[in-house]
Amino acid sequence: MNYKGKKAAFYTLGCKLNFSETSTIAGSFKEVGFDRVEFDEKADVYVINTCSVTNQGDKASRNIIRKAARQNPDAMVIVVGCYSQLKPGEISHIEGVDMVLGTQEKFHIPAYLGNLEKRQTTEIKTTRLADIKSYHKAFSWGDRTRSFLKIQDGCDYYCSFCTIPFARGKSRNDSITNTVVEAKKVIDKGFKEIILTGVNIGDFGKSTGETFYDLLKALEKVKGLKRLRLGSIEPNLLKNEIIELVANSKVIMPHFHIPLQAGSNEVLELMKRKYNTELFGQRVKQIREIVPHAFIGVDVIAGTNGETQEFFQKSYNFLNSLEISQLHAFTYSERSGTKALRIPGVVEVAERKNRTQKYINLSEKKLRAFYEKQLGTTHTVLFEAQQNKNKMMGFTENYIKVEIPFTENLINQIKRVKLKSVLPDGNVDIENI
Repeated sequence: MNYKGKKAAFYTLGCKLNFSETSTIAGSFKEVGFDRVEFDEKADVYVINTCSVTNQGDKASRNIIRKAARQNPDAMVIVVGCYSQLKPGEISHIEGVDMVLGTQEKFHIPAYLGNLEKRQTTEIKTTRLADIKSYHKAFSWGDRTRSFLKIQDGCDYYCSFCTIPFARGKSRNDSITNTVVEAKKVIDKGFKEIILTGVNIGDFGKSTGETFYDLLKALEKVKGLKRLRLGSIEPNLLKNEIIELVANSKVIMPHFHIPLQAGSNEVLELMKRKYNTELFGQRVKQIREIVPHAFIGVDVIAGTNGETQEFFQKSYNFLNSLEISQLHAFTYSERSGTKALRIPGVVEVAERKNRTQKYINLSEKKLRAFYEKQLGTTHTVLFEAQQNKNKMMGFTENYIKVEIPFTENLINQIKRVKLKSVLPDGNVDIENI
């Protein structure tokens, strides 16, 4: 069916993987005639790509769904994403929702639209977890200077606190050859930087008999690609050969995002993680030895079941001892169906938030120290399209956020600069543009 003249709006919550997939979903709408409009505009169809990593993610998803229904009561409201796969019945009770589509169905939305009439009852279309096997390629475009390229989906780890394997299925990926083709499409759209994204990107190759290392070597050679940035990669999968490849590459950025989740071995064991603090410390040490200026971001969760005050303090001290650049601190949130719910020793919510804030304070200290250590050094910066109060931002190779007066002709340009000083807002001033 042709929907020429009809308007569709999209909203993405959660991770970079969701952003890449929303762009692909939006592309499928364009193919059948839809015009894409901003989410706060009146549209004929609203698509909300949800997140369900935490209770807060569920709540934010519900709020956006209700907003879409209010903006145009006659529009179709379609909900996709992890929340849809995990709790379709819960979403179906939200007034105004016409359709809830699961992990596989979200890539075929136009096939379900019909004549765009509001449904009398919410339609739910999902696939059983065991039957989620297909891989759908995706990359983001249109609203950012950098593109998120999906290289992998699903996860086989089943950590005790996490629902993502139940929402996205088993780990799977496309071939290196096909992934390189997608990267070339990104470059053809004018992007200079690609960020690799997935649920567990270091697991790339599991379904094709290839390796993440070989993928990186292939992507390095893509003509026109100026920057390749790694997404989050598990410490047990961040092999020394990958760190060495980054150290010697002119294309792969010196930027590592490594999820730790807890800095005590006792809690890591409760979480069913596949490494200990000794291995994590070795990874950070290896990076600092051969890529000393690299940015190292670390994920950590505060207040999981079984995390005593002693274990938290051990975790805090461990992170404080590491030469890392930033922490991404999350407050533990109970998720139905996870094994963590059976672990004794529930931490009060107020104490969880207190521990999270301590991590945030530590992160601010670490980031400031990392920025100050880089002052006076020379880097290249890719400038972003977005502006805020007549300012524009950009990032160095090692992910230092710089700020200059908005200059339109610098958008999506890479310029060599010298880092001058840390500004009151925490960004870095530069000279010699």
